[in-house]
Amino acid sequence: MYVILTSKPGQFRTEVTDGLVPVEAYDYVFHGRSRAQFVIAELTQAMKVTVVDEAFPPVVNRVPSKFLPSFETAEAARAELNHLTQYGSVRAALEKAPLPVVA
Repeated sequence: MYVILTSKPGQFRTEVTDGLVPVEAYDYVFHGRSRAQFVIAELTQAMKVTVVDEAFPPVVNRVPSKFLPSFETAEAARAELNHLTQYGSVRAALEKAPLPVVA
């Protein structure tokens, strides 16, 4: 099973920890500016995914993986991400990014 992890710099980040194997990473670029990062990760076990709200003071949330949209294949997750970049005349793109290191 695969999930899409989202991080928005300055707002929140989703941490890649044990139980998540990053497969692909993309920067979401909107009108020439990176707005978010998406990581397609294989979920190797049911777990709680760590999402850190970067407001001050930072708040750590642990979200059960069962609440995340999941996909049978990495290709299906990638197709879902590609759907984000196709909306009328919106200038958005997914650019390959380096894989995050497991924390």
